Amino acid sequence: MEKIFNNTQVAFSLKSDTELDRAYFLFKMIANQPLVRIGTAVTNFALKANLPVEGLIRATVFDHFCGGVNEVDCLSVVDKMYTKGVSSVLDYSVEGKEEEDQFDAALEMTLKTIEFAKERQAIPFAVFKPTGFGRFELYEKLGEKQVLTPEEQAEWNRVVERFDLVCKDAHSKNVALLIDGEESWMQDAADDLVTEMMRKYNKEKAIVFNTLQMYRWDRVDYLKKLHEQAKNEGFFIGMKLVRGAYMEKEIARAEEKGYSSPICASKEDTDENYDAAVRYMIEHLNMMSIFAGTHNESSTYTLMELMQQKGIKTNDDRIWFGQLYGMSDNISYNLAAHGYNVAKYLPFGPVKDVMPYLIRRAEENTSVAGQTSRELTLIKTERDRRKGK
Repeated sequence: MEKIFNNTQVAFSLKSDTELDRAYFLFKMIANQPLVRIGTAVTNFALKANLPVEGLIRATVFDHFCGGVNEVDCLSVVDKMYTKGVSSVLDYSVEGKEEEDQFDAALEMTLKTIEFAKERQAIPFAVFKPTGFGRFELYEKLGEKQVLTPEEQAEWNRVVERFDLVCKDAHSKNVALLIDGEESWMQDAADDLVTEMMRKYNKEKAIVFNTLQMYRWDRVDYLKKLHEQAKNEGFFIGMKLVRGAYMEKEIARAEEKGYSSPICASKEDTDENYDAAVRYMIEHLNMMSIFAGTHNESSTYTLMELMQQKGIKTNDDRIWFGQLYGMSDNISYNLAAHGYNVAKYLPFGPVKDVMPYLIRRAEENTSVAGQTSRELTLIKTERDRRKGK
């Protein structure tokens, strides 16, 4: 297969020289672990102390990784990316809220993004996180098969209602809906609930998508079991495949609580697991839709090759590739230029509320050393190309 991801002219066609310089500066910073730690601490302090840093954050890290402070603010970015065939997934990235009114606010925002998506070809998916709609501890308790108190049961019923409302709305407006994956010890309850939504709303095709984090060694088996259930009960499976975002947390908790780690033993095992899920889904595309959320070039080529071998069109609407805004433009824009379906996750929300998300991203990037150095190499190549070197 032709290697297309080194084409930096296509990758950065939307970036001005100034934006390219900013990207270089940011990834240089992120590559430095102690700097990320210090920067994180200083940023958190400045925001808590209400120091006037929002403007600085907005002009640097926020504008590189986020679409805007609200959904309307994102539209110029959405439209710009779509000129190159790259779609957007508006992701309300406010994390760590625990109150009922905040869950209702997240619900309203998700309904708003579904409405937004219905009207715009450039926004093919809506998305939410399970803990955006309910308390983490509640999912955890259910996952551990503990009995809920009457108050907790009433609270859980409201979570189910929020899920149902959003899935029903997505179904009636024909907008695909991605539901993000989270920590393994709350995921069982979320999985059961999402499966329930698939049974209800994926009768004709995949509208509701769950997420499989493939650094978990049990996920291919989970997918196969779900497939059996889907065959028996007559529904389609939508699945976003990612490697996973909570590795350190997962390993630390397993050690602390004395259970065997749910995470694959090595990076190679995770890669193999990811590709195994892709292969399985391609084999059963008659019942499945894939959203391959990956920044891994090798996995992306694997899926492209499988599509080629099976004679699947590049723009088959059951297969989407996804990357985060501000990262892996070499994958996103080159895929789009070759006719594949590509969507960038476009985080948005008030600067202050989105900071936990941005900090998590920066920390993840420092732990994936190869990712940051790859970004830097590509940006440097493009800067040199523009200077005519």
